[in-house]
Parts: sequence; C-alpha cells; structure tokens
Amino acid sequence: MVQYRPPEGSTQRARRLRNNPTDAERRMWRLLRRGFPDAHFRRQVPIRDFVADFASHRLKLVIEVDGGQHTAGKERARTEAIEAEGFRLVRFWNHDVLGNTDGVATMLAIFCGESTPTPTLPHQGGGH
Repeated sequence: MVQYRPPEGSTQRARRLRNNPTDAERRMWRLLRRGFPDAHFRRQVPIRDFVADFASHRLKLVIEVDGGQHTAGKERARTEAIEAEGFRLVRFWNHDVLGNTDGVATMLAIFCGESTPTPTLPHQGGGH
C-alpha cells in the first residue's frame, strides 16, 4: 500500500521518461516483459519524490538501471524512500544490462523467486 502520494507533475515526468528510454532501459524492459510476464512490471513508476525505472507491485520489487550519472547520496535517498514504501530494490549498471543480459536475467530470477528465468531473447546464429 502506497503511504505517500507522488508530488504533482510526477506522472507527466514519468510519461516523458517512458517515451525516451535509454538503450539499457529498452533492453531491460524487453527482458522483463518476455522473461518475467507474471511479475507485471511497469516502467517509470512514480514513488514518493522519485521515478523508479521498473516496478512490480505484485512482487514489491523495484529495478533501477543506472549509468555513471548516479551519485551515492542521491541513490541513498532514493533507496530509503522506495524501501519505506515496502519495496525491495535491485540495481544494475547499464553496461551489465547491455553486455551481460543472461547474467542479469539469472539475478532477476532470484529476486523474482523463480528457479530459472524464461528465455528472454531469441537465439541468433546457426546453431540447432
């Protein structure tokens, strides 16, 4: 249950962010939709004064995809606010999402309580 309403303008900001995802956010969204459909993740979800990259209210799980612009102080405040709403928070670096998607999927399976993730991306190449 949400304890605090997001500030005015959060919904519009979240819509802008949804319409302009980074490459890593695009890849993560595809991974979440295809690999974890039962979790019902949403993109760019206002939580208190922040907009979480991905959130599953069903699992009470927030996923952040971070680049180098994130600072420890700002992230601490974000983490505390999100956890105060009852969510667990997991962070992945952009380069991990883009370069180690299988590893990210494996970690997500653990956080989502699944033993093995559903394959997320179609295999490419000529293997049988």
